[in-house]
Formats: sequence, C-alpha cells, structure tokens
Amino acid sequence: MKILLQISSLFITFILSSSIANASADKTPEQLEHDKWLKLRFSAQHERLIPVVAVADMFFACDQAKNSGNANYQVKELVEDMDRNLLAEKLTACLAGATTKSDIALNYGLHGCFSEQLSSLPAQQKLDQMAVVTASISTLSREERQKSFTRCVTDQSISYLK
Repeated sequence: MKILLQISSLFITFILSSSIANASADKTPEQLEHDKWLKLRFSAQHERLIPVVAVADMFFACDQAKNSGNANYQVKELVEDMDRNLLAEKLTACLAGATTKSDIALNYGLHGCFSEQLSSLPAQQKLDQMAVVTASISTLSREERQKSFTRCVTDQSISYLK
C-alpha cells in the first residue's frame, strides 16, 4: 500500500509538472531563448516580482473560493495594477487568521498559479486540468506542493517581464 501511495504521489507530481510544461510547450525555440534572456537580463527584477506574483496567486484563489469580493480579479491585474500593500492586506483579510506560510495559503497559491498558467486553454479543458490540480494537491506532501508552487510562480513571473 505504501508503495502504491508513493507511485501515486510521483504520478501526480508529474501531472502538475507536465501542466506547467504543456503551458510552455507551445513556445518556439526562439521564445524559449527569449525567456532565458529575460531571466538573465532582468534577474533582479524577476526575484522582486516572484513574491508579488505568489501573493497575487494566493489572493486570487482565496477570493474565488470565498467569493468574498465583488470584483472579478485577474492575477495579471493584481500583479501589474494593485498597490503591493493593498494586495497584502487583501490576502491577510481573505486568509482570516491563517498566515501566508500556512498550508491553506499554499493550496490557494497553487490553485491561483495553475489557473493563470492554464488560462489560455478552452474552458472545458481548463476545468478538467484544474480538477487534476485540485485532486493532486490533496495527495502531495507539503514539500512537493511547495516545490510545485515555487516552480509555477517562477515560470509565471517571467511573463510579467515582457
């Protein structure tokens, strides 16, 4: 049984990783090279952007789950337009006592990040992929979820450098 759980966990991690890979699989070699150049050229900016994107992902998914806001937020708008302090305040309020280091915040972050990563898919395909993400989150260890979130946010942040 333990081996089955480990194999299942590895399979789910692969699915989450492949979701990110599929989101960038459509890129041409030139686009991938451009992304690499952006990362090198703007590495300091990229490093400062990563926590903002992470907070935006967490707030986006938290707000969606609780439907607490009347505004229909988009992650891109949260990252590019919202004041950083206001974004942090909104996340704190939405988390209702949980910290940004909590499991609930991490799970919201994964939902938010993958939601944006998969946003270019047709609606039904996105729903199907998000169902896989949701199912996967409940079976992964905190360490695996943290690695997936870090990888997703790092890749996602590159798009804001363009």
